[in-house]
Amino acid sequence: MAEFDDNEGAGGGWEEGTPGHFDPLFGPWDEREDEPSSGTRDDLFDFAPVEATEEEIDWGRPHRPGGDGYPDRHHPTYEERLTELQRRLRSDTIVLPREESRWTVTARELAETLLLALLIFLAVRASFQNFKVEGASMQPSLENGQYLIVNKLSYAQMDTGFLDWLPFIGGDSDGPEYLWSKPARGDIIVFASPTSTNRDFIKRIIGLPGDTVEIDGSAGVVRVNGVLLDETYIQGRTNCGSTCVYDIPAAGSQEAFETCGSSECFFVMGDNRMNSSDSRQGWLVPKENIIGKTLITYWHEGGPELGLAPNRSVGEAEGAKD
Repeated sequence: MAEFDDNEGAGGGWEEGTPGHFDPLFGPWDEREDEPSSGTRDDLFDFAPVEATEEEIDWGRPHRPGGDGYPDRHHPTYEERLTELQRRLRSDTIVLPREESRWTVTARELAETLLLALLIFLAVRASFQNFKVEGASMQPSLENGQYLIVNKLSYAQMDTGFLDWLPFIGGDSDGPEYLWSKPARGDIIVFASPTSTNRDFIKRIIGLPGDTVEIDGSAGVVRVNGVLLDETYIQGRTNCGSTCVYDIPAAGSQEAFETCGSSECFFVMGDNRMNSSDSRQGWLVPKENIIGKTLITYWHEGGPELGLAPNRSVGEAEGAKD
């Protein structure tokens, strides 16, 4: 049988009948002794154990403490650690909503801004109102042409009868109650004139429901329920009008409805007692006509001037009581 030399000088050939030195299926790697070898089969696959790094554990391939490279059955698998979004990305296709056009977003934001501005305007308008003083009836406290802000919620009322179940709430009243404060003697109020409802007047409260107001024309002083008032804010003498004694009906009485058409009537006068059209002419101010209590002044003599409205607490004069 002829010899076959695969590659001359390549390190040998193969002859028929020669015991095979390599069986690709079962035989060991039987190298000839005269051929150089870089190592045996066992040397090629004899690697030292590789310790798992922290990065490998973090991305989902947990290792046992021994570092043999095999996952720990008690450790959560990679699939279990996936977030819901990752699962959806792996299993389905997520359809992202189409981005709105720039003009649509701008129009919506503009509409929201205008609506908010309108709500703020209505809320402020329902709570406050500006007013311009016309005439000299409130001098020296308020000058002609002076601007001020009126608080329309000062004398707000509400029927609290439906709050009987709440503690410390007076729900046993027969009608509406004042939420913040009642009209008090010395308050400067803006009201619709009882004689001309299309005009607004500004005066100071002197008499409350149930009071008796007496004017001493000779001395130019005012007494309420027999007590002399200390009025340091007025200008001029206080003279009588149609009469010098004014009886104000009690609140909620039939006389009050007959006199002013309301459950509560108030006696008012201007601070300029020699030049004021007020309750001395025989009319009283019904509660429903009161627009609000003066709060602040903000414009005077052609320029800004911020200050509190000249509401005064009218007290008793020294030695007024007998």
